[in-house]
Amino acid sequence: MVSYYKDAFRHYADFQGRANRPAYWYFALGNFIVAFVLGFVLGFIGGLIHAPSITDLAYLYSLAALLPGIAVGVRRLHDTGRSAWWLLIGLIPLVGSIVLLVFLCLRGQETANRWGEPARL
Repeated sequence: MVSYYKDAFRHYADFQGRANRPAYWYFALGNFIVAFVLGFVLGFIGGLIHAPSITDLAYLYSLAALLPGIAVGVRRLHDTGRSAWWLLIGLIPLVGSIVLLVFLCLRGQETANRWGEPARL
């Protein structure tokens, strides 16, 4: 799991190629865990010492993880044979998020497509 998380940050602005399901979902899980721990710990510490600037660390992490998250999402859509523009369907309330979730859960194409060879582990 950690290797997928690091790999997403290593290729933080790489919108070319493909990402398999584990690469996307382990990054999403790692991102959730880090954000949860940061929110919990910094919220607790910030409540004890009343320092609003301590929550800026959580905002900085969110900003740092934004581009890698978009990039791995684009590569995941490429793996299913879809254009990166499908990522924008998530902006449609409720229905768009469900459709995007289904696309991200689908199995990738087993043959080469216009974005390259199938992603390997």
